[in-house]
Amino acid sequence: MAQCEVRAIPPFLLPGEATAVRREAEHLLDGVELARAKALAPAGGTRLLAGRLALRRFAAELLSVPAADLTVAYSCPRCGTGPELGHGRPGYSYRGATLPLALSLSRAGDWTLLAAAVDAAPGMRLGVDIEDPLRTGFDGFDEVSLAPAERRTLRDVPAELLPAARARLWARKEAWLKMTGEGLTIAPSSLDVLDRPGLRDLDPDETGLPPHLAAAVALSVPAQASGNGGSGSS
Repeated sequence: MAQCEVRAIPPFLLPGEATAVRREAEHLLDGVELARAKALAPAGGTRLLAGRLALRRFAAELLSVPAADLTVAYSCPRCGTGPELGHGRPGYSYRGATLPLALSLSRAGDWTLLAAAVDAAPGMRLGVDIEDPLRTGFDGFDEVSLAPAERRTLRDVPAELLPAARARLWARKEAWLKMTGEGLTIAPSSLDVLDRPGLRDLDPDETGLPPHLAAAVALSVPAQASGNGGSGSS
């Protein structure tokens, strides 16, 4: 299995950082990325730009190429692949050549988590997700989101620890569905992620995320590499 690299990007702490992000994005990002950000509310657009800047620098650093020389090459199962596409599974080309890099991005609690598999084989897929337990504590979450076997694992979990346990399962589920490309086109409760090949939890020491956030990564094994096209959180 290819080596997976992960990196956490902290939230903005100062108002002036938003201005700096927008200024740098105009210089470094492609037009399709800028257009997508402009279509969002200002705060959401700035978060998107910050994530795209971080992802581009991450990819450039791992492959030892200039970030300004990368061209976006996102892929979507419905819309295809190309530099005019600003959504879907992240990817880049360099001087016309597609780069051997599987990428994924996730956000939660204003934190961003990047993941990359370097020297990815053709068709290799990657999914990463972070979840805040505050988002998984609502009534009915288990029935809508968890498979029967997953619900059984929560029976003996103390009430105060249930949100964190649910967040861990949901992060695994989202990471897996990003990797396969199915996303939420399938019912989450139909997918059991307790034991899946290539799927694992990410420790805060590995990611740099705050310990209360759950994180997981899924990397396709060869038998899965020929599935449908994918999507990514970007």
